[in-house]
Amino acid sequence: MDITPDTLPAFAKRLMTERKRQGLSRAQAAAVCNVSTSFIRDAESDPGRCSLARLQQLTGGLGLTLSVTGWQGAGPAGGADDAAPGSQPLSGA
Repeated sequence: MDITPDTLPAFAKRLMTERKRQGLSRAQAAAVCNVSTSFIRDAESDPGRCSLARLQQLTGGLGLTLSVTGWQGAGPAGGADDAAPGSQPLSGA
């Protein structure tokens, strides 16, 4: 799944669905993932406000993988796309 402003609600829903599938309350998921319960709430409602590092911590704690595979856009000198061949870049707001 490419993360874009348009796909953030689906990403949030996937996080909540996985947590519930595992039978975890927000407090239990927070303890397992070493984050606060308010972070779980924020990630499940508005992940665009969360840092990438904390989202990776949450997904890893739930047994999921969140990875950044490339960079999309012009380089510092206005060069070509820096993404690795065949990668799917992570983009967002």
